Amino acid sequence: MANNEVRYLNPPAVEVSKKKYCRFKKIGIKYIDYKDATFLTKFVNDQGKLLPRRLTGTSLKFQRKVSQAVKRARHLALMPYVTDLLK
Repeated sequence: MANNEVRYLNPPAVEVSKKKYCRFKKIGIKYIDYKDATFLTKFVNDQGKLLPRRLTGTSLKFQRKVSQAVKRARHLALMPYVTDLLK
């Protein structure tokens, strides 16, 4: 290693992230149905917590609508409030 060369056992991981987009704006969804619990589980982690915008890519307007729909579905017992393994 006379030429100051840095060698790695594994190549350094370079994270290439895709551009996040709001799926509601892209598809053209205007109303988020609180009765569709299977669709709303995409926005909830396995513990039952809402995923933040920075992870889902949802815009602020639709993130508010998603949170309201999840709260309504929980109130009507379509979705659980807390769970160990939801997915």
